[in-house]
Amino acid sequence: MKILIELSKVMKNDHANILLKVKVKPNSKKNEVLKREDHFIVSVAVPPVEGKANEKVIELLSEYLGEPKSSFKILHGLTSRNKIIELKGS
Repeated sequence: MKILIELSKVMKNDHANILLKVKVKPNSKKNEVLKREDHFIVSVAVPPVEGKANEKVIELLSEYLGEPKSSFKILHGLTSRNKIIELKGS
C-alpha cells in the first residue's frame, strides 16, 4: 500500500490502468530504478539494440513494483529514452 501511495506522484490513473512516465538511461554501469517526484528513472546496463533495453526496463519495473512483466506495456517512446508505460490494473 505504501508504494501505491508514493506512486500517486509519478503516475496517471486511466480507469483501471496506470500510466507511468519513465526516463531510460541505457548502457549504464548498473541496473536500477529511481523514483522522482513525477517520473521514474530506469538505468539499464544493456544497449538500446533490438529492444533489449526495453525488455530490461520492463523487467526492472516489474521487480520494483511487484507486478508481473505481462502487466506492463510501452505505449509511447519505443525508440526513445522518454517513455509512457501502461501498468494494467488487476
